[in-house]
Amino acid sequence: MTAEPKLAEKTIAGIRFEPVGKLYHFDYSAFPELSIGEYVIIETSVGRQMGQVMAFRPMENPAHSHKPILRRATARDMLLRQHWQAQQKEALARCQTVTQSISNFPPIKLIAAQYNFDGSRLTFLYSAEEKLNPSSLIRRLRREFSATLSFRLIGPRDVAKYLGGYGACGELRCCSTFLTDFSPISIRMAKAQGLNLNQSEITGMCGRLRCCLIYEYEQYVEARKQLPRRNKKIGTPMGPGKVIDVLPLKDSVVVIIPEKGRHTFTRDQLVPLAELRALQEKARQPCSVHGDEPCSCGLPPGSRNQDRPLA
Repeated sequence: MTAEPKLAEKTIAGIRFEPVGKLYHFDYSAFPELSIGEYVIIETSVGRQMGQVMAFRPMENPAHSHKPILRRATARDMLLRQHWQAQQKEALARCQTVTQSISNFPPIKLIAAQYNFDGSRLTFLYSAEEKLNPSSLIRRLRREFSATLSFRLIGPRDVAKYLGGYGACGELRCCSTFLTDFSPISIRMAKAQGLNLNQSEITGMCGRLRCCLIYEYEQYVEARKQLPRRNKKIGTPMGPGKVIDVLPLKDSVVVIIPEKGRHTFTRDQLVPLAELRALQEKARQPCSVHGDEPCSCGLPPGSRNQDRPLA
């Protein structure tokens, strides 16, 4: 890969420790020739870890200090990482066996086992109704593993991210393919998009509101600002009616008109009711330009050039 042009003293490196994980930023001034895609060793709060350089960006606050990159990863580091990753499934199975052997141990669901690159630290990810004290379990597991052990509680969305699989749409889950962080999702996002609020329709495999509800939310909000709300009376080329449905992405509304039924109109065909009535009143009077001759001056926008007058 081609080295990215950069100034080490003014930029920081974005490092990712998991395939679809958050970016953490570090000082790489000791390695000015570092390139995107390279693997590096970093001292973190949970010990030494291997990460991959994903990007470089300017420092927002030069006064803020970032932890330095210790060194580039070597071929030996990469082999060690591959070896310990291959041991993770077995480590998870052994932990499950020990957990089941402890009487009255709180129910937990073990999700994954993660070794750091050199096997010196082993972390078990689990989900549970509440955070537990794993000290008794760790004491038992020390007989099984020589690494430093720790347990980390993760939420339902992270569980789905680690397990992967397919979503209700038939595609691989967003969280396990490209989402590096979870945005707050609320029920109003589903309402704004006119979605069925049935729980099975708007919740994902994790049991939480689907992450995709946020993708088009802003577009719906902006589109709705330009359209009348439901139950609002509005003027149309076919006469006054009441809005019964809003179609934001079509820039249209469905209007029910007395004795004429439901009709769909685009935004440029709609006029406020007061303006419509003024136009109708004007239409009943002789045109100041054309006199008694046929004209369309008094018709609302969207209906001019039509032969029949506004009802």
